Amino acid sequence: MKFQKPRIAIAIGSVTTGLMCFVLLVLLNFNQPLYQLKFVLIPLLVSTSSYLIYSFLVKKFVLTRLNLITKTMYSASKENSTKLATKSTDDLLEDMELEIENWESEKVKEIDKLKEQEAFRREFLGNLSHELKTPIFSIQGYILTLLEGGLEDQEVNKLFLERASKATERMVSIIADLDQITKIEADSFKLNIRPFDIIELVKEIFESFDLKAKEKGIKLSFERGYNAVLVDADKNKIAQVLTNLIGNSIFYGNQNGKTIIAISSVDDLVLLSVQDDGLGIEEVHLNRLFERFYRVEKSRNRNEGGSGLGLAIVKHILEVHGQSITVQSKVGEGSIFSFGLPKSKSSSSELFSSRGILIK
Repeated sequence: MKFQKPRIAIAIGSVTTGLMCFVLLVLLNFNQPLYQLKFVLIPLLVSTSSYLIYSFLVKKFVLTRLNLITKTMYSASKENSTKLATKSTDDLLEDMELEIENWESEKVKEIDKLKEQEAFRREFLGNLSHELKTPIFSIQGYILTLLEGGLEDQEVNKLFLERASKATERMVSIIADLDQITKIEADSFKLNIRPFDIIELVKEIFESFDLKAKEKGIKLSFERGYNAVLVDADKNKIAQVLTNLIGNSIFYGNQNGKTIIAISSVDDLVLLSVQDDGLGIEEVHLNRLFERFYRVEKSRNRNEGGSGLGLAIVKHILEVHGQSITVQSKVGEGSIFSFGLPKSKSSSSELFSSRGILIK
């Protein structure tokens, strides 16, 4: 028989003891009438005393034998020790059961998290190995070719040295990006927050990508005309964010396509979006797009492009600024990357110029 509460088991045991005492009295005094006081008083006294003794012993057993569990539930202060002593056995065991259930639930979550981290670690190391393996093998091949006689050929040695240099630069880029992410996660990433014009910054980045954009016939433009828009952020780090997003829009954009920067104002935030009409990304990939080295295989070739850490760095930089980045995309229609920045207190109330809609 299973009892949910110790008090019930103790009570049944005490009543059973009283009944046994009553039966014993009857057998020992078989010839005496049952209405005598001792036939009621003695079993009642035995039952009551048994209940009190059993209750005390069970509670003492719980407090001593399960001391480690009670310590996880209560601190060692005298106040809590007094509260613990005043609790009934039922309440004490119920608290223990609840604590154990919570502990079990937390441990299951910790185990699941550790498994997830282990899977991420294996995938990360595999991706890192793949990213470094390609330039290393390239450099090795070029050097072996030069050592086997290519060094004497003026045309070959210069070409192979240039290719080896590019492969080295790729490795340096990967290591530099990894170092940057490590500093961000270690909270040693310092920001130089100051007001600057985000419109001017976008124009500067447009100019830096002018040649690459013309090679693919991609037009870089604002959605409409904007006045100066001041934000409070680290200009160099936000330039890195925009450089990565605009660069990706060109690299993965369609021939003769377009990249549009849209800016709007919501309360104390300036919202920016980078929109392209390129290949687009399948929905299944969107949740993992900002992971390190994660690539959409159909549209992103590991042998081309940057270090594979660009979007991960973008995410970390914006998180350090207290902001986040979102992405919307449809295959064949393009992608929109959006994020916000704190509006500068000295910012003008007018967002758009006379060529666009005026928002105050």
